[in-house]
Amino acid sequence: MKVRLLVAYDGSEFHGFARNDPHPTVGGFLEEQISRVLREPISVTCAGRTDRGVHAWGQVVSFEVDSPIDAPRLARSLNSMGGGSVVIRDVALVDDSFDARFSAEWRRYRYTVVHRDVPDPFLRHTAWWVPERLSLDALRQACIPLIGTHDFAAFCRRPKPAPGAETAPSLVRHVLAADWTDLGDGLLRFEIRATAFCHQMVRSIVGTLVEAGRGRLTAADVESILSRGDRAAVHSIAPPHGLCLWDVGY
Repeated sequence: MKVRLLVAYDGSEFHGFARNDPHPTVGGFLEEQISRVLREPISVTCAGRTDRGVHAWGQVVSFEVDSPIDAPRLARSLNSMGGGSVVIRDVALVDDSFDARFSAEWRRYRYTVVHRDVPDPFLRHTAWWVPERLSLDALRQACIPLIGTHDFAAFCRRPKPAPGAETAPSLVRHVLAADWTDLGDGLLRFEIRATAFCHQMVRSIVGTLVEAGRGRLTAADVESILSRGDRAAVHSIAPPHGLCLWDVGY
């Protein structure tokens, strides 16, 4: 039997999603607690392996189980164990062919910036405080070169080749949409949707776009950085706590 979970979490106290003993991770927590509730060993697959400090509202997780489950009871049990940091929003039985990662057609991330003279203590775990003046028009213009299919080597941490492979995995990705929204009250939201992402891609993009918003880069500069594929050209990486995996499409 295959089970799909819709999971939200505050990533502040976790060292990312992927299990990394002895450090606390979202995936490690889910595997331990689901195994405890169902009384059998469970291994989970997620739609997006978020980094340390990154949050999620619409993370999708799938796993196989040998025995029939009571979906509402499983959700209640897990929600009582997470202390509010990890919340199961939905539990569903799915076809055996479903895989949270490989069945996904796109992922959407949101990044929040507090654009005020002083920081907001109530948003310090979920938004990046940027007190300098930012041009919303410049932020939006700098997004345009990112849309489409490109090699995002400049915006991604270079992966190591797999054992036995001669070359590292491709960093070509297809971005479906990218834009900024002024939410009012000094809050700006960046949203990006792509078929897949690579390590540190969104945070590197946000850091670069904020440089454009400050007037230090232009949209043409962003296009040049992207086309050259030079990781050293990306000087600013946004902190993880402003990033949230918002939803996943199947």
